[in-house]
Amino acid sequence: MASSRDGKKIIIVRKKVVGHGGHHGGSWKVAYADFVTAMMAFFLVMWILGMDENLKQSIEGYFSNPVGFRKGYSAGKSPVSAGSSPGVVKSSPIKLLSRTAEERTFRETELEIRRKLESRGLGSLGARLQVVVTRQGLRIELSEDEYGDTFFALGSAEMTPTMNVAMQVIGEELSRLPNPVVVEGHTDAAQFSGTSSNWELSAARANAARRVLERAGLAASRVAEVRGHADRQLKHVDQPLDPRNRRITVFLPFRTEAPIDSLAPRPPEETEVAPGGRVRG
Repeated sequence: MASSRDGKKIIIVRKKVVGHGGHHGGSWKVAYADFVTAMMAFFLVMWILGMDENLKQSIEGYFSNPVGFRKGYSAGKSPVSAGSSPGVVKSSPIKLLSRTAEERTFRETELEIRRKLESRGLGSLGARLQVVVTRQGLRIELSEDEYGDTFFALGSAEMTPTMNVAMQVIGEELSRLPNPVVVEGHTDAAQFSGTSSNWELSAARANAARRVLERAGLAASRVAEVRGHADRQLKHVDQPLDPRNRRITVFLPFRTEAPIDSLAPRPPEETEVAPGGRVRG
């Protein structure tokens, strides 16, 4: 404490100024910017590693010659990263999964049809009932035996009780599926006198089968076609008069188109009848 000349005391007040650092400074901004830059670089590297090989070549070509290289590719296999570039997103894996699910459903349907026929006393149909999954879809076929009167009477479109029960079982199972349905009628080459022909007979039998399918629960809107093929698609080409050529076919095409690279040769038993009456594999 000091004194002035007139004897008065002079009071000196000292204020201590505390400096503000820490989060009030600017150094943290630099550190945060470095962190964000590092994270961006990391994700950029990860993105490049997951790219399609064509896109990697595109980037390499661009940095080698930015002016002359203008070819674009989509990034990886994700539909999101495809953007508007000319790259094509491969849908084969998706199609293959959908196709496999449909095939599995068809095979489960086959087992259930056979189980129900067995429970209703029609397990003896044996080889006269064929349920086959082909490249095109599910084919269910009921063929006559050597006597030719198991499903329809000779020259008639009236079903036997055996055929009626069999078509009811098939209709019950197909009613649970979403696929469209095609019903086909086939005859042998035996000719009839009068105005009726195998064309009318095959079409009438196919329509009789359709009516039973619908009564069993199949929605009428799912019936895509009813075809009468007469004797133009014989199952036994070398024996045109064989009663086993008389048959009803119910066909359910796949809803999912199969990827080209997933098509494998079919087993010999998975055959189809080509136009002109020949059996093709």
